[in-house]
Amino acid sequence: MLAPRLHQFVAVARAEHMTRAAVRIGVPQPTLSRAMTRLEADLGVALFARSGRAIRLTAAGRTLLAGAETALAELAAATDELTGDTDPAHGRVTLGFLSTLGTDAVPRLLRAFRDAHPGIRIELLQGRHAVLLDRLRDGVADLVLTSPLPDEPGLVATALAEEEVRLAVPSGHRLDRGDARPVPLAEVAGEPFLAFAPGYGLRTPVLGWCRAAGFGPRIAFEGGDAATLRGLVGAGLGVTLLPLAPDVPGVVQLPVRDPRPVRTLGMVHRGGDSPTPPVRALRAFVAARAPAVLAHA
Repeated sequence: MLAPRLHQFVAVARAEHMTRAAVRIGVPQPTLSRAMTRLEADLGVALFARSGRAIRLTAAGRTLLAGAETALAELAAATDELTGDTDPAHGRVTLGFLSTLGTDAVPRLLRAFRDAHPGIRIELLQGRHAVLLDRLRDGVADLVLTSPLPDEPGLVATALAEEEVRLAVPSGHRLDRGDARPVPLAEVAGEPFLAFAPGYGLRTPVLGWCRAAGFGPRIAFEGGDAATLRGLVGAGLGVTLLPLAPDVPGVVQLPVRDPRPVRTLGMVHRGGDSPTPPVRALRAFVAARAPAVLAHA
């Protein structure tokens, strides 16, 4: 109720004259006078002490003035920030992505985007699949790069590329034969298995691939970071299925068959919203450029 009249009240309080305040904010003097009378009636206190055409604030008026100026200043600052975020050339966008994409694919994609849109600010949100989708639903993230792609009302998913998943084993493992022949996944049926914890995007596909190979993995450790899982493999604590990564000391990454594990990476954003120009720019750029970047990640 108060918000539309705070600006008028502050103008009158500072001018201490109804007519001068009306001219300053561009409203008819009678309209402004009636608005202040209604404001006093609504609050049940006298805000002004009137003497002819001069106006002075009462104690209640001074109290309201302090709060009104603070509220208007905060509103102006928030409006300026919002306007800046939506500026086509210098706005802001929040990109969420899986941790496994943060080593190479996302940095290369962002470098190319920065070349095309140097003024746009990008906030990065890295995390597990379930959390990324939650941040997208609640409006924290503008778009996310993830897998598997959701099929739910309110979210729009676009497949961008397929990523091969490899079997990571310690160097010197019995399957480390020094060639590129795919290894049947059933070969590791009885070995300690390292897996992503529930809620991570690879958790469900990995368990599904193992079931397709005829076994349930004997999980020795669960984690949420691909680099940590690779480190555990290098320490000889088990084997796991992970996206192909740059060479890691002590770890051999083997192609797999029966089944061949491949996951679909894609972009997800909210449907039916009105994206800002920076968000539209990043969505279009990701749709056009990410397939090539992700395919060679």
